[in-house]
Amino acid sequence: MLLSQSTRSVSALLTRWRIFAGFASVPLPLTNSSSAAAPACAETVWIVPLHQHSWYDHVRLKRVFVADGTRHQVVLVDVRKLLACADRDNTDYVLKPIAEWHAGKVRGIREFLDPDNPRIPQMPYVTICTRRASGLLGWLGFEREGVVAFRNGQHRARYLADAGARWFPVEVHEREATLLREMCGAPDDARTAIRPVSLNSGGV
Repeated sequence: MLLSQSTRSVSALLTRWRIFAGFASVPLPLTNSSSAAAPACAETVWIVPLHQHSWYDHVRLKRVFVADGTRHQVVLVDVRKLLACADRDNTDYVLKPIAEWHAGKVRGIREFLDPDNPRIPQMPYVTICTRRASGLLGWLGFEREGVVAFRNGQHRARYLADAGARWFPVEVHEREATLLREMCGAPDDARTAIRPVSLNSGGV
C-alpha cells in the first residue's frame, strides 16, 4: 500500500511538471507589455537660449549616448568656465577665436545648429582632469586647476559661447561628472533656463 501511494505521488508530480513545462513553452501575449503599450520613442532635447545671435534665439541639443548602461551623464556647465578649462588643453586641439574662422566654417556651424534643421545636433562630449595650478600654491600642491578636452563638439561649443549662450549641457563619463560640476558647473539659474524636453517622432 505504501509503495502504491508513493508511486502515485511521484506520478502526480511528473504530471504537474509536464503541464508546467508545456505552459512555459507557450509564448505569452504582448497586449499588456510595455513595448506594445508604449508610443513611439520620444527623444529628449535641451533648449539652449542665445542672447547675442541675430539668426535664431536658441538651439536644440541631444545626448551623445542614449542607450542604457553607457555610464555617461549630462552636466550643465558655465560656458566661460568650461572654455577657460579647455584653453588649458595642451594637445594642440584648441581652436582659434571665431573671428579667425573662415566664413565657410562659420556658416556651416550656424546652419548645423539651426533649430529649423530636422537633424538635432549632439551636445559637446568632454573629458576633464586636474593639474597643478600655476604659482606658488600650485607648485606646493595646494591648488589645482581643471583641464577640459573635447572628444566632440568643440566648434559648436565655441560658436554657442560667441552667440551668447551662458550655459549649455555637455556629456561626460560618470566618473568625471563630479569633477566637471566642481570646476565648470552652472549655477541653479541654469536649471531653470535650460530644461530637457521630450520630442515625439514628429519633432513636437
